[in-house]
Amino acid sequence: MRTAAILPVKSFAKAKQRLGDAVGGSDREQLAAAMVGDVLSALAKVPQIDEVIVVTAEPLAAQEAEKAGRAVVDDPEERGQSAAANRGIDAALARGAERALLVPGDCPAVDPDEVGRLLERTASEPSVVIVPDRHGSGTNALLLTPPGAVAPSFGTGSFARHAARARAAGATVKVCDLPSLGLDVDTPDDLAALRSALDARPATAARTRAVLDRLVPAGAC
Repeated sequence: MRTAAILPVKSFAKAKQRLGDAVGGSDREQLAAAMVGDVLSALAKVPQIDEVIVVTAEPLAAQEAEKAGRAVVDDPEERGQSAAANRGIDAALARGAERALLVPGDCPAVDPDEVGRLLERTASEPSVVIVPDRHGSGTNALLLTPPGAVAPSFGTGSFARHAARARAAGATVKVCDLPSLGLDVDTPDDLAALRSALDARPATAARTRAVLDRLVPAGAC
């Protein structure tokens, strides 16, 4: 089954604002860039993924994606993760994808083997597989068969919202807890959880680890 991974990427200067009290502005940009690079590297190791589509207005992300042979879709209005995901879904459908995996760019601990096992599962159409965040209320990834099975709606309370949309569309709903995809980074607590996860897996997310190793707290001299 032809599978596209869709990676919405916000402009690095606008990313991770909720880390403001813990990470200074330039470091936030570098952290966002490093996390996207690590996610792209991880997805490249998943043989079940036929194509990666990066949706972004960020020139550096677009350049890195193109250098790695990934498709790039411009997101000039940057109206949020859901809108960017929809752009990616349209592109995936146009390129012949039969299912789409929506993945955030701030889960640098993502394990290619976990993603591969998720994609090895076959499902009758239409189906929606929801990967919750570590709190259980948000959505860190969606596997949609076909790509347009439901319109994504990320943000607060998105887990319940995606489940409701899938049931309303007559799709099979499954929940798959992937620990490495549950670690997105929005708050200082998330950053601490990511540090702990990377300490336990020293060969993971080299770019993100390098940034974390030298982070200077906001307001420090």
